[in-house]
Order: sequence, then structure tokens, then C-alpha cells
Amino acid sequence: MNPRLFGTDGVRGRAGVPPLDAKTVRRLGGALVRALPRGAEAPHLLIGRDTRESGEWIERELAYGAAAAGADATSAGVISTPAIAYLTRSQGYTAGVVISASHNPFEDNGIKVFSGAGEKFTEALETAVENIVADQSWLDPAGEAPPVAAAHLADAYLAHARDAMAGVFPTHARRIAIDCANGATSVLAPAALRALGFDVTAIGCEPNGRNINLGCGSTHPQALARLVVERGCQAGVAFDGDGDRAILIDAAGTMIDGDAVLYLCAKHMKATGRLRGGNIVATVMSNIGLEIALRELGIGIVRCPVGDKYVMEELLRDNLSLGGEQSGHIIFADSLYTGDGLVTAINVLRVMAETGRPLADLAAGLKTFPQVLLNVRVREKRDWKAIPAAAAAAEAVETRLAGRGRLLVRYSGTEPLLRVMIEGEHQADIEAWAEEIAGAVRAAIGA
Repeated sequence: MNPRLFGTDGVRGRAGVPPLDAKTVRRLGGALVRALPRGAEAPHLLIGRDTRESGEWIERELAYGAAAAGADATSAGVISTPAIAYLTRSQGYTAGVVISASHNPFEDNGIKVFSGAGEKFTEALETAVENIVADQSWLDPAGEAPPVAAAHLADAYLAHARDAMAGVFPTHARRIAIDCANGATSVLAPAALRALGFDVTAIGCEPNGRNINLGCGSTHPQALARLVVERGCQAGVAFDGDGDRAILIDAAGTMIDGDAVLYLCAKHMKATGRLRGGNIVATVMSNIGLEIALRELGIGIVRCPVGDKYVMEELLRDNLSLGGEQSGHIIFADSLYTGDGLVTAINVLRVMAETGRPLADLAAGLKTFPQVLLNVRVREKRDWKAIPAAAAAAEAVETRLAGRGRLLVRYSGTEPLLRVMIEGEHQADIEAWAEEIAGAVRAAIGA
């Protein structure tokens, strides 16, 4: 059995360490090209990266391996994940590659791939790439990897992102603050939002290769929340390192997560006749309160596993227009079939402009159940149900919840973590119950 390289969001790991060492990255480039459907022309790859110091050498190695397999590669430089997805489709590239580890620290990096349609690679194609990497009948190219030919393509993406607010001017809530996580949106987001007429205060826009996500961005929105209140802004937006998700902040400095964004956008899209199919897609991590609030509006939820590629698959399968994750990955299918933090922000700002209502008011209809999420670092990803104490604790929790909450236990796709999530009516109870399960797992396979 060939080793798994791809997780829930591409290949991830510590830069310089397998599978993100130079040799494996070069081989991945060649395998990727060999896995692509062959046409009359040589494959054309578009590569983008975030601001990590390892991004440039990974780009060179991947492009060199791809070239040896018969492809040519173009670098779009530092640019967001959704920008590569859009440009791959709109500019006619065979595939797009993003070099990023999203919200992880700078020491990590990753590789994720988009098809020529701007959609994340399917698991079948990922498996094909893994099989080709493992096939010893072909050799990696020797020699030093040269720089990759560059092209400036960001303007085409920015025009596309601004289209999400076409015909709407921000007469209300014009003063906003943004945090670009010292990442891929550091130039893109301020430019796009100022061009739309917003008065933008921007932080987290001084990348140095090592400060991406460091105390800033969507995983650390506290500084942005303070800034929103201090400057009297009507809203704040915190992006992650590669720009495919956003967390919103209301005027009082309160965080508005992906569930609330799904709620307020679904409600507005239904009211304006833009919600195809009458349903949205949400992952198993979305709060049960979202399901209840949307049900009262006549909107259903299609649940899927964690990962925006699974959200994408459900949107495509049912021809729906909106889906996303609690973490802030939101997909507006009429724009793009991947999470886009900038387009998410613009869509929320559009709802505020069209309704004349503040962000807190728009999100107020969502009443979330208390939730606890514990991460248990593990030394192996053994079936947790085979651990008797953990299985017994989980069964007891299900009995206690009695249909008035949810229990979800799953392994992270990108880290050696078991996640224990419980939603219920009383915070103290669910915290204690989650710790029972976590403790049993920790005792058996904790790192």
C-alpha cells in the first residue's frame, strides 16, 4: 500500500522534511503532470505561494519536476489560494498549484492542487498522484532547479472579487479594519476593498517570511477586534495565511464565525432569489443552532465531512449556491468552487449595504448551542472506538445528550490530533463530558 501524501487539504508538513523535502517535492511535480489528462498541448501549470520563506524553493523544485515530465510552469508569485483557483480556470491553465500551509506557523508548508476548472483535486486524482510518486520505474531529473517564469495576474482576480459587490455602493458601514495575517492577502485585500470605496485600516500586512499567522489573522483576531472598537469601525475582517477564509468582527468587537456568515448570507440570498435549491452545505462541525435557525427560514442543510473540498463536492452534486465551514471557509458557488476570504468579506459587506443593518443585527438570528472542542495530541491514529474507556465514555455522553446536542469525535486530517466536539445545553456539563473522552484517549495513545 502506497503511503498517503494528501490530507484533507493537500500535502502538509514541516518544510524541508518529507514529504516536503526537495526530492519529494520535485517528484510530486513530475507525478502531478503524469496524472493529468493528456491533451494535444503540453500541460500548463500556474503556481502561487503565500509569504513563507520556504515557498520559493518549494516552487522551484515542483516546477522543475513538472518540466521534466513535459509541462511548463508559470509563477503568479505571492497570491491567495482562491486567486490561483480563479486564474487557473479563467486563464486556461491545465492545473493550478498553491504552496501554503494556510493558518499553520511559518515552519510548515503545503501543496494543494486545482483542476483546470478551478476545483480542488478529487481524492481519485490525489491517489493517482501518490501511486505515481511510489512508482520506481521513472527517475527524478538531476541538477539545480532554476527560478520559475513569472507573470503578474493579480489584477484579473481582483476585478473578479470586486464583482461580488457589483452595483452596490457602501453608503453604510464604510469604515472597516482588516488583518491580513502577514500572508497572501497583504496586498490583495486592502487594494480590493479600497477600490470598492471602503475606508480601510489594515494590519498584518508586513510579511517577512516568518511572521505569517504569528499572533494575527483569523486564528488570532483579538488585536483586530480591539482595533475595530478603537477606530469606530463598522466591521472587521481577519484573513488566514493563504486567504481562503475570513472571520468577521462586528462593531462591538465580537467575532462572527463561519456559521453566522452562512446564516446571514443564506437568509439574504433566499430573500433576493439567489439561493439555488433551497439548501446550503455545512460540515459536521457547524453548530446545531445553525441547522435550527435555517430550518425556521425554510432552508435546509446538507452535512459533509470537514474540508472545503467536501463542501465543494456537495455543492456540485446538488447544484447549490452556498456552503462552508464554521472556521470561515465559505464557498459562493456563483463566484468560485473554493473558499475565498476576500469574496466572503465582500459578500457580507454587500448584505450590510443592501439591508442597511449592522453586522451584529444580521447575525442575531443565529442562536448557537454551547460548544466545546478539545484537541488531544496522539502518537498514532488508532481507531478510537477500539479504546474501551473512550468508547464507553462516548456512549454515556450520547445517552446524556438525549437528542439535545451533538457529539463528534474525529482525527484531524493535517495534524496528529484527535478532536472531541460536543454541543449541548449547558457549558459545564459538555466540558466535563468532553474531558472524559479526551482523558481516555490521552491515557491510551496520547503523545
